[in-house]
Amino acid sequence: MGGRLSVPVASGPLAPYASGYGAWLAAQGYSRWTIGNRLWQLELLSRWLKDEGLAAGELTGESAERFLLARRAAGCLTWCSARSVAVPLGFLRGLGVVPSPPVVVADGPVEEVLDGYRRYMLSERGVKERTVAGYEPDARVFLSQREGLEGLGLERLTAADVSAFLARECPLRTVAGARSLVVVLRSLLRYLHVAGLIELPLEWAVPGVADLRDRSLPRGLEPAVVRKLLASCDRRRTVGRRDYAILLLLARLGLRAGEVAAITLEDVDWRRGELLIHGKGGRDDLLPLPCDLGEALVSYLRRRPESDSRTLFLKVLAPAGPMSGAATRGVVHDACVRAGIPPVGPHRLRHTAATGMLRAGASLAEIGQVLRHRERKTTAIYAKVDRKALRALARPWPEASHD
Repeated sequence: MGGRLSVPVASGPLAPYASGYGAWLAAQGYSRWTIGNRLWQLELLSRWLKDEGLAAGELTGESAERFLLARRAAGCLTWCSARSVAVPLGFLRGLGVVPSPPVVVADGPVEEVLDGYRRYMLSERGVKERTVAGYEPDARVFLSQREGLEGLGLERLTAADVSAFLARECPLRTVAGARSLVVVLRSLLRYLHVAGLIELPLEWAVPGVADLRDRSLPRGLEPAVVRKLLASCDRRRTVGRRDYAILLLLARLGLRAGEVAAITLEDVDWRRGELLIHGKGGRDDLLPLPCDLGEALVSYLRRRPESDSRTLFLKVLAPAGPMSGAATRGVVHDACVRAGIPPVGPHRLRHTAATGMLRAGASLAEIGQVLRHRERKTTAIYAKVDRKALRALARPWPEASHD
């Protein structure tokens, strides 16, 4: 069925919700053409409910699946997938018209420990939900390998068991993956000890992973490459203005991808020329807002899609909503492709900001303040880039002393 620009008048039990559905779709950023198609889908779904003798409240996940099966059996090619009915179901569930899907509560010893670990991380450690969600898969791997007929047997857990687990898992991962696993395992073992599930603090039994990062120079991009990335953004379009502002934030202030995604409209203090950054570990910092970056933000805000979200940067494709850290990384990747340079990640732009400040004469302490490093040794890696300062410390070769 082709796209319809006029709003179809739905018949059947869903008819009273057609106009509200159209307005909701428009608020989500869907195009007029897509809204017409979605309303036609609602018409088909409403007719099917009427033919089946079902009320709106009986539109459950199971009945929606029957609707899809009926369309496939009739040889229809559109509105036949479970994903296609997720949008109208989400709207109707939000109104309370149709029941929400039943919450599947996973049981068993692994889920019980993970539930306690999750609550401990959120309430006791103050860790953000997205970080906890990232920790859970590795924690689940460790606990699942302990599960047996007698439960997890955590009371019998030893340092040798921890070492054996790492010996099995680490060779299957990259260096970064192994390092992440070690961090999660230490955190989990710390919780197990605090909760009284293990007797000894076995976090100390987790060895470190060889870290070769500090043996090489931080790799920032050359200014000409940064200019190519910025020039690749078509600022005649909303998405180009958004991407240009994001790239400036990364390259000028050295923000992390998640920090860019977390900026809200209220975080920009236009009068003071400051930007509030929500960093790692719940830390908030104020950074100065450079004039060119402020102009880029204003240019984007003039074309920013309408949305109830207070997040500064929004997705440009429906459904409208805040960007994620992964979407921010995608902005950098796409800019590299457009500029014809090898793809890099946002952290390379963070290095670029640091090395640029170093070339401009900033001290390591000042760089650490902008990058919001907790420890001086983290900023100290950029001392290797300051070749001019290091040259004065280098001693001449013996052959050169005879000249």
